Amino acid sequence: MSDISIRKTGRAGRITLTRPKALNAMTYEMCLAIDAAFDAWANDDAVALIILDAEGDRAFCSGGDIAELYETGTNGDYAYGQKFWADEYRLNHKIFTYPKSVVSFLQGFTMGGGVGIGCHGSHRIVGESSQIAMPECGIGLVPDVGGSYMLAQAAGSLGAYMGCTGTRMNAQDAIYAGFADLYIPELKWPEATQELEKSGDVDVLNPYLETPEGGQLSARQAAVDRCFAGRTLGEVLTALESEHDAFAADTLKKMGRMCPLSMACTIEMMQRLRGGAPDMTRALDLEYRFTFRAMEHGDFLEGIRAAIIDKDRQPRWQYADMKVPQEKVAQMLQPLGEHALKLEGTA
Repeated sequence: MSDISIRKTGRAGRITLTRPKALNAMTYEMCLAIDAAFDAWANDDAVALIILDAEGDRAFCSGGDIAELYETGTNGDYAYGQKFWADEYRLNHKIFTYPKSVVSFLQGFTMGGGVGIGCHGSHRIVGESSQIAMPECGIGLVPDVGGSYMLAQAAGSLGAYMGCTGTRMNAQDAIYAGFADLYIPELKWPEATQELEKSGDVDVLNPYLETPEGGQLSARQAAVDRCFAGRTLGEVLTALESEHDAFAADTLKKMGRMCPLSMACTIEMMQRLRGGAPDMTRALDLEYRFTFRAMEHGDFLEGIRAAIIDKDRQPRWQYADMKVPQEKVAQMLQPLGEHALKLEGTA
């Protein structure tokens, strides 16, 4: 497959995304190929660890390739998207629970589906160019691919803030928010990769580690906690509107571009996932409840139309007045019954 290179080099299983001109956006076929490689290497004693990386300097993976989802959805075929998301979420869960070390090198844009494959392994490496985000509310989805799990584990109310605004994290921010582990200057990545291949031991990364600078999330923590403590979108907006500073103004501007239904459901998901012990399975199940319904009952198709089809950046959202009924939120997140997401190793 020309979009991805899968091979064994030394002690490492190597997976390299090779669509740099498309910012390494992940197709359904790439998802299935990665899944098959993880299965093949799980019990292969010759493979001590897996390395995930990508060609080009602009992006590790900018997200899922959603043009085909739009084409099928506008033709009334919701089953293709539902199957795509289910298989993608199973891969995200597989990486999260994998018995071997998974090392990912996350340059440039790592968003959406890129977070799903790059930010659930054991050693998530960022560099100077890293820009990590969950911008799904901008296209009528919710933070998914297991991203809601990490958002819910972030300090204070950061998860609701980042999910509703799509705020991009640099290296220091990504480590602070729990989306990455290690900072290594990108010029050292080739040498570090070679050492991993030779040794099959993640400890060889230690001499390359440095401390990143320039993060902004920690400085915003108090304002975020103050404004995003609300249990509903309406409560959050009221809190922001009562503030009269640059943070609130910038946040309201960002949220004004997002899908109101998606933001309301994201806030509800954060509330549910922050209660009780952290649970990736629960997060993926909640995400799938929304995405399963996103084409037929949500704003996903309109979001894609405005963003990548017509490119007018003028989506006609439901609830454009930001007054999203909690009954609609409950409808989007209610259990799917026989259609519920099924993960390997779970009931």
